[in-house]
Amino acid sequence: MRYLHTMVRITDVDESLKFYCDLLGMREMRRVDNEKGRFTLIFLAAPEDRRRAAEDMAPMLELTYNWDPAEYPGGRNFGHLAYEVDDIYATCQRILDGGVTINRPPRDGRMAFIRCPDSISIELLQKGEALEPQEPWASMENTGEW
Repeated sequence: MRYLHTMVRITDVDESLKFYCDLLGMREMRRVDNEKGRFTLIFLAAPEDRRRAAEDMAPMLELTYNWDPAEYPGGRNFGHLAYEVDDIYATCQRILDGGVTINRPPRDGRMAFIRCPDSISIELLQKGEALEPQEPWASMENTGEW
């Protein structure tokens, strides 16, 4: 498993970049605008992580800006931790066997979400290309929030 990023929801791109980049010295490494989902993802790296972020796309801070105005009460501005895994199905099975609910199953062979005992969301991403969809994951429904 490899740590990838932490996601934080933001409400003002300019103010957030001023804080993280101008004041903290982080640098924007990548930006994704998703018109269908109506959001922008901005990936930042700390000064001493820039080389690794450029080479391996980790570790980074993901700023998520939703185009439609929203308020994030109760810590909803903190999104999730993300880890890359060698085999998403084997990882999810081990977690499920350990008594943890898979909130967003890896139906696509690429991504799953779980929650730690303190309800922090953790995203699991398949290393490399997505695996072929397979049961029981392909037909498993979401459970709770993720």
